[in-house]
Amino acid sequence: MNKKSTHHPPLILLFIALLTGCTFGFDPNADPLPSGGNGSTSNQSGDTAQVVQIIDGDTIDVRLSDGTRQRVRYVGMNTPERDEVCYTEAKQANALFVEGKTVRLVKDVSNTDQYDRLLRYVYVGDLFVNRALVEQGYAEAVVYDPDRAHYDEFVALEKQAASARRGCHPSGIFNDNSYTR
Repeated sequence: MNKKSTHHPPLILLFIALLTGCTFGFDPNADPLPSGGNGSTSNQSGDTAQVVQIIDGDTIDVRLSDGTRQRVRYVGMNTPERDEVCYTEAKQANALFVEGKTVRLVKDVSNTDQYDRLLRYVYVGDLFVNRALVEQGYAEAVVYDPDRAHYDEFVALEKQAASARRGCHPSGIFNDNSYTR
């Protein structure tokens, strides 16, 4: 009698790992806030919105309080693109933080980018999502002038994540030695 070999595609195994909390070192329970506060923008007011779709690791679609749907690009960080390694992991990490949740969107300097996306720091309660994604290693710190309120903080967090080989860092995706785009 032949036994059929059961093959689990890598995507299914990754999904199982996400469900069980074993995601390449991702710890959704880790303290995402640095000692000494959660950043200068956290005390600022921002627009409240409902997350309706996760686009990737640094972009979401939200429904604003006036009912309009708007695309939001996270400020100060960048995640792998669809055709790059660790894209799925970064998108899933973002989803764990914000999917289906009410978020607060805080502006730095710029309102929108060239693609008409809102440029914002994103919070779920006291959780500073941009910061948490960099700290967990699923995003790299980048500066898109003039929006730089958390630049130094994010660079320091990225260096710590790289040193600890968290998130996407073992893949080498962020090894371009640049913090500008």
